[in-house]
Amino acid sequence: MKILILCTGNSCRSQMAHGFLKSFDPKLEVYSAGTEASGKLNRTAVEVMHEIGIDISHHTSDSVEKYLDEEWDYVITVCGGANENCPAFFGKVKHRLHIGFDDPSHAKGTLEFIMSEFYRVRDEIKEQFLNFYENEFKPQL
Repeated sequence: MKILILCTGNSCRSQMAHGFLKSFDPKLEVYSAGTEASGKLNRTAVEVMHEIGIDISHHTSDSVEKYLDEEWDYVITVCGGANENCPAFFGKVKHRLHIGFDDPSHAKGTLEFIMSEFYRVRDEIKEQFLNFYENEFKPQL
């Protein structure tokens, strides 16, 4: 099964979702990309994933352009807030889904608050993608 996780910057939420899906089933073919890829991973996203035993430090932040000519079983957008535009993917896709999350990299305030936002979003991504994996992907494998 070939899955593309898509967001704007491809540095945080899509990378965490990518890491979780691979941790659920290493045989899944998972990629992530962004319409405005930052070219680097968010250090705090890497840190909070590492804390639960998932290493995403080797991931790359790629432009969606890299994947437009490929065929996908699923393209899942993970952008969230009202001020954020979700990217559209115009490639060959069997299933398009949206599972939205707030962007913790936009959190402002104390270090404790910022970290709490990263933990909250990380845990929400895990919960939503595990549920999706168990109910959608796993029965098809």
